[in-house]
Amino acid sequence: MTPALLDLVAERFKVLADPARLRILNELRPGERTVTELVEGTGLSQANTSKHLAQLHALGFVRRRKDGLFVYYALADREIFRLCELMCGRIEKEANRRVAVLER
Repeated sequence: MTPALLDLVAERFKVLADPARLRILNELRPGERTVTELVEGTGLSQANTSKHLAQLHALGFVRRRKDGLFVYYALADREIFRLCELMCGRIEKEANRRVAVLER
């Protein structure tokens, strides 16, 4: 991988490193949501939600469409959750290993 490509990958991982953005992505799993629905689902403020959505949109994690006064957000690619599943599996293995050590 070239340094430029590694920079692009790192930029995307930085965006995913924020728990609020992960909560937003998780709220979008079932389908499209408005900012208001995302605020209700995540407990974040409207301003904070909008800021995070702008970052997620800029890097292609979410797409948006306008319908009248509302803007609807959706996942641009459901593959993002493969990363989450990989990390969850790793966390589970680490937890199981720690439990096994404590039970000795």
